[in-house]
Amino acid sequence: QRGAGPRDGTVPLLQAPDLVFSGTACVDGSARVLVYATGDHTELGRIAALTHHVDREASPLERQVKRVAWIIAAFAVGIGVAFLPLGMLAGLSLKDAFLFAVGLLVANVPEGLLPTITLALAVGVRSLAKRGAVVKRLSSVETLGSTSVICTDKTGTLTQNRMTVVALLPAGRERAEAPGTESGNADEHLLASLARCTTAATASDRGQASGDPMELAILAAARDSGRPQEGAVETARDTARRRLLPFEPALRLMSTASDVEGTVVLDTKGAPEAVLPRCTRVLDSGETRELTAADRARVDVLLDGLAEQGLRVLAAADRCFADLSAVPPDRGEAERELRFLGLVAFADPPRPEVADAVRKCHEAGLTIHVVTGDHPVTATRIARQVGIGGAGGRTVTGDELDAMPESELDALLAEGDEIVFARTAPEAKLRIADALRDAGHVVAMTGDGVNDAPALHRADIGIAMGRGGTDVAREAATAVLTDDNFATIVAAIEAGRRVYDNVRKFILYIFAHATPEIVPFLVFALSGGKVPLPLTVLQILAIDLGTETLPALALGREPSEPGLMSRPPRSRKESVIRGDLLFRAWVFLGLISAALVMAVFFHVLLRAGWRPGDSTGSGSALHHDYIQATTATFVGIVACQIGTAFAARTEHASLASVGVWSNRLLLWGIAFEVAFTAALVYFPPLQHVFGTTALPWDVLAFIAPFPFVVWGADELRRAYRRRTPTPGQGVGG
Repeated sequence: QRGAGPRDGTVPLLQAPDLVFSGTACVDGSARVLVYATGDHTELGRIAALTHHVDREASPLERQVKRVAWIIAAFAVGIGVAFLPLGMLAGLSLKDAFLFAVGLLVANVPEGLLPTITLALAVGVRSLAKRGAVVKRLSSVETLGSTSVICTDKTGTLTQNRMTVVALLPAGRERAEAPGTESGNADEHLLASLARCTTAATASDRGQASGDPMELAILAAARDSGRPQEGAVETARDTARRRLLPFEPALRLMSTASDVEGTVVLDTKGAPEAVLPRCTRVLDSGETRELTAADRARVDVLLDGLAEQGLRVLAAADRCFADLSAVPPDRGEAERELRFLGLVAFADPPRPEVADAVRKCHEAGLTIHVVTGDHPVTATRIARQVGIGGAGGRTVTGDELDAMPESELDALLAEGDEIVFARTAPEAKLRIADALRDAGHVVAMTGDGVNDAPALHRADIGIAMGRGGTDVAREAATAVLTDDNFATIVAAIEAGRRVYDNVRKFILYIFAHATPEIVPFLVFALSGGKVPLPLTVLQILAIDLGTETLPALALGREPSEPGLMSRPPRSRKESVIRGDLLFRAWVFLGLISAALVMAVFFHVLLRAGWRPGDSTGSGSALHHDYIQATTATFVGIVACQIGTAFAARTEHASLASVGVWSNRLLLWGIAFEVAFTAALVYFPPLQHVFGTTALPWDVLAFIAPFPFVVWGADELRRAYRRRTPTPGQGVGG
């Protein structure tokens, strides 16, 4: 609401009533303006400068993947270089020792790491798009999952962004009643007067409602009270209207003169403190009488009660004239000696699903702060209704925040209480985001206006509103809510946690195979060559690039594990690879798999009469048995991979809790793995390339239980851990 008038130096620039900012949409009235600033000197330019100077950092996952890549590379190269001289000391030629080192290096490099992470993130992006969240960067999906603090706007996010008439108080009534609760002439008279004193339209040429939100709410209440056809209220209003006195910010009211059954009625509505002083009479129980001091005191009490509830209130009054010529041309003369009709209260109600979403956030250990430009009373009321802050929560106004030093703000946020920041400026949102990030939190910030762009750009995950948001906000954000719904943020956080879990499941699955691939080479080297190589380099490549790829990718599509949203948010500094994950992969699952594959290798050789040191080279009597033994080792590792895949599907829960058949892609991946292995073992051209041979049924029977042994051992381990839980368990736990 803008208008010409003297400048009040105590009013903040953004609230100055005599200034119109670039980018402002004018919905009513007309004016002549003087341009005194352009480009970077405008408010839009200042906000653009704030956004431009805010750098966007790499996401937690991007930093973790980079770190993991360096760890894996250093470990693989280190192992390869360290065992090159070891192979030569064992009596190998330089060529064989080099192949030995290459085999170890290949065994430790997870070739499918980046494709699996990309697929898991892409699946998360697609699922979020279906839920109403469009993510612009793949890595942002995981960032959502690591969120520890949500800074949310109020209007349209927590609320429906739709004003609704929640109470009617005709003059003489002692308490508020919802529309339709107590029908009568008083309600009808009040609503009819309010409906005539509007200019909004519920349907325009473009099929959309237009006008002041409170006027649209009045029209909806009037339509619902009499159940007329759509648009009938506006049609009757416009037909009867004879004169319009538009809303004046300085007066804080508007009036219309309408023909009502042969009488011209001047209907007035506006702020109660502007309407009541112009009233001298009151309509009480259908009778007009003098408005007394007791009546005014009673109205003041009602207004205080409505204000405490965070409701917006308008007062309505009227004045009757014999005809239009009797209406004074001077507005001041016309809008006097009015008859007070009553009050109407409005609210932007919370979305019905938000309270449940807030509860889920609290269960997940997330803190929610409301950061809004709305009035403190209204913002606090809505926050309490949806469960943010609790009864003793604190509300901080923009002025209080501006006067607060950084140390005090840090201490306030460190207390962990949920806070309502009301009447905040763009710099305040940016300041709150920086303070939370400096404290180690992963911050998700929502916003819809141009002034929110710097904070959206600065936060770990900026979330813009798709329906009510501006193009600038959507451009600055990394995620856009197409439904402007807070509940969608919670769904996005759950999806991000699922993606992070699935990435770790993949890493666990890949690392668990390193041990059974390395152990055969160690046995060969440590025996001084007396035990032939149980596995060839090409067979390792067939495992790493062939058999394990599709199951690994399928682990990126795992459904959420029970209790996913009951865990506290992880630390920003938490590594994707932790000690418990490495222990589970390399020591527990890895050594079990290595023991099984070495058992089948020695089983095939020993039953053929082999003894340590016997020749197994080409042309020797044991050569075919040796090829059969290496093939059995290869097939044994593949069998253990199947058991590891099922074991990796859950971190704590039993496999039955997520469903053995719930991941169809994993089942198809295992089917391909088995078919590919069978082709390498039984298809002659591939036998020649990979050095394999057909296995007899007794060897296959020896290998068949391997998946169940690996998975069963880990199932028992997880059952034990569930009975004796330890804090901070991850996927590797």
